[in-house]
Amino acid sequence: MTPQSEKVLADALALSPAERAALVEDILSSLDSSSRETLDALWAKEAEDRIDAYERGEMRSAPAQEVFARLDRRQDA
Repeated sequence: MTPQSEKVLADALALSPAERAALVEDILSSLDSSSRETLDALWAKEAEDRIDAYERGEMRSAPAQEVFARLDRRQDA
């Protein structure tokens, strides 16, 4: 990684989880559409797999607000 990209990464990691997610979406949308379609298909499969695991009782869930609060506490530590 170049020093410039390391700086960008460090700056990105300092953002809130929601800001990082929005940044990732913007970066992904800048890729060519065939790559985007492949990524979208992979994420759709991952989401379906997670839903199936949840419905089988293999995965727990937590409210988004609780998850983001935990992430914010880690970031502050």
